[in-house]
Amino acid sequence: MTPNGLTVLSLVLGMVSAACFASNQLIAGAAFFYLSFMIDCVDGKIARLKGTGTPFGLWLDYVGDRIRVVLCAGGLAYGQYALTGDVRYVVLGAAVAVLDLFRYVNAPQMKRVRDAIREERQERDPLSEPDTLTDADALTDPDPDPDPLPAQEPERAPLGRAGRPRGFLRLFRRLNRFLARHRVRSHLVSGIEFHAAVFVIAPLAGAWALIPLAALSGLLLLANEVFLVYRMWLFARRHGAGSPQESREHVLV
Repeated sequence: MTPNGLTVLSLVLGMVSAACFASNQLIAGAAFFYLSFMIDCVDGKIARLKGTGTPFGLWLDYVGDRIRVVLCAGGLAYGQYALTGDVRYVVLGAAVAVLDLFRYVNAPQMKRVRDAIREERQERDPLSEPDTLTDADALTDPDPDPDPLPAQEPERAPLGRAGRPRGFLRLFRRLNRFLARHRVRSHLVSGIEFHAAVFVIAPLAGAWALIPLAALSGLLLLANEVFLVYRMWLFARRHGAGSPQESREHVLV
């Protein structure tokens, strides 16, 4: 089966999972969602190994993931609301969909900010070497390619009391590089853990766990996104570029 065929199969299984959730078959819904997720993890790797990846396949994988999450969140909310009449499940479904969409919108925008700053630095100093991948890149990329490994940043001279990195940040960089060398992602709670908690672990545990686990994993995911934005802000302040108005137009348009 082609990578695009696997993506379509993953989407179909996600639809089956959503139908199971809507009919209050929580265990079946969790099983189909997990199977859909496993197939979705395979399609991109096959495309890279065989060299058969296409721009359309990239789009299909991206959109298929979003459709699957929205349908499963809606199915879960509908099934529990129809059973109990508790409006909190409607709020739960909407919150899960919004958080997932925010995560995928936020990551490419942060990457555009870093790319814009690097381009402006290159324009001001054409002889400067291009920046290598930093810890911030590895953290904000929603699906980083494990090869090549992130390059270690060269030691920088102290920037004064305000700009001197704290001991915690130095320790964090060392830990992040150690994990990267061993192919371990250093996210606190990324989309994978969020989806697993909401659509697999909570349904398997029972209806009582849906709201508490979804709320906890959602808060952890939001905290992770705030942390990534903070890292991006540090990067932008350290490598500040031209006029603010020019930078805004470059990044957001």
